[in-house]
Amino acid sequence: MDSSLAALDERITGCRACPRLVAWREEVARTKRPAFADWTYWGRPVPGFGPPDARLLVIGLAPAAHGGNRTGRMFTGDRSGDVLYAALHAVGLASQPTSVSADDGLELYGVRVTAPVHCAPPANKPTSEERDTCRPWLVQELRLMRPTLRCVVALGGFGWQAALTALDEAGWSIPRPRPAFGHGARVALEGLDLFGCFHVSQRNTFTGRLTSEMLREVLRTAAITAGLPTAELP
Repeated sequence: MDSSLAALDERITGCRACPRLVAWREEVARTKRPAFADWTYWGRPVPGFGPPDARLLVIGLAPAAHGGNRTGRMFTGDRSGDVLYAALHAVGLASQPTSVSADDGLELYGVRVTAPVHCAPPANKPTSEERDTCRPWLVQELRLMRPTLRCVVALGGFGWQAALTALDEAGWSIPRPRPAFGHGARVALEGLDLFGCFHVSQRNTFTGRLTSEMLREVLRTAAITAGLPTAELP
């Protein structure tokens, strides 16, 4: 299973299926942000991150232009990732609270982080066509993880809808009508629970729509449901 998921990750990094995304990610990697002028940007699709036998999968939106597109690791090197990995660490699912580069030593325990779109999109907004073109990667990831996967946390409405569609295509039966997204929403599927959580975007975290406490609570509930050991929250 490890080699199969690793092989999938390798194939993802070579994808050039969406011309707009390819052009944008590579342009960003060339021009860079002044603060990261000494970095060699990744500039390719960003694969999922975490152990192949994870029981919990966190699904976001897409890599950030100067985050994952720079570092080559999901939610690494941007403020959204700062919030997510700090929460995962507080819950006991990550070895450290920070995520700055792909070689910083961060390990995830029983959880994997991925996205429905693997390339950084302009303005953080992939088109519906780009989302649909990228979906087979998520479907295959879910199929490979099925033997151990017990919970999915979808960040934001985009991640929620993408998760439902991919789970459907991967073989899970999805209720009709489809469950609506909401923070704290929970849907029981066949051997798997889907949780909704506001996205860890700066707009949500800076305005207080999503607090650290809210994020930690969803992650801890999902982890417990998945059968993972967790740390006690204050």
